[in-house]
Amino acid sequence: MKRKKTKYMDKNKNHDNVSEPQHVADNEISVNDIDNEFVEQQEAEAAKDIADEEMNKVEALQQELDQTRAQLEKEKKEYLFLMAEFDNFRKRTLKEKSELIKNGGENALKGLLPVVDDFERSLEAIKSSDDAASIREGVELIYNKFVKYLEQNGVKPIDSAPGVDFDTELHEAVTMFPAPDESQKGKVIDTVQKGYTLHDKVLRHAKVVVGQ
Repeated sequence: MKRKKTKYMDKNKNHDNVSEPQHVADNEISVNDIDNEFVEQQEAEAAKDIADEEMNKVEALQQELDQTRAQLEKEKKEYLFLMAEFDNFRKRTLKEKSELIKNGGENALKGLLPVVDDFERSLEAIKSSDDAASIREGVELIYNKFVKYLEQNGVKPIDSAPGVDFDTELHEAVTMFPAPDESQKGKVIDTVQKGYTLHDKVLRHAKVVVGQ
């Protein structure tokens, strides 16, 4: 009796040992499948997030590019407008300058006509007059009138009177002459040709003799 029981128990024990590993294996396959699905889902979501992030970057760069192009086009139009304005200003300035020079010369010549009229009257008077004093007086009046006209237009004589310091900015030494005394060295002794300035700019240097 004892012997049969032992055999039965061994049989059950062997049965348990065979069926139980099969049940555990099924559970392990199910868990692995779940883990793989979860991992794949996480990877898909991560890939989607990366794709969305890259797309956002592309959209931001495209938007920045569009803004840059718009700004560039705006600045290009402003540049072309300024160039056109500058060209018009340049042409207008050249025209005004040309007219100013033309009108300035015209006005200067027009102001000389009264002096010419005086000379013509003086010449007619000389023909019928033997009075040298009156003729001289008439010529002096015309000369003074002419000099005054030059002064009104900015033309003034350069001081080159004897004793004035020689100035290379104003004077031109045509010759050097031994000075009678030490005080006249480097001074103007005589004027060969008067010099003039136009609005403080030398129009013609005074030609002088300088003591040495």
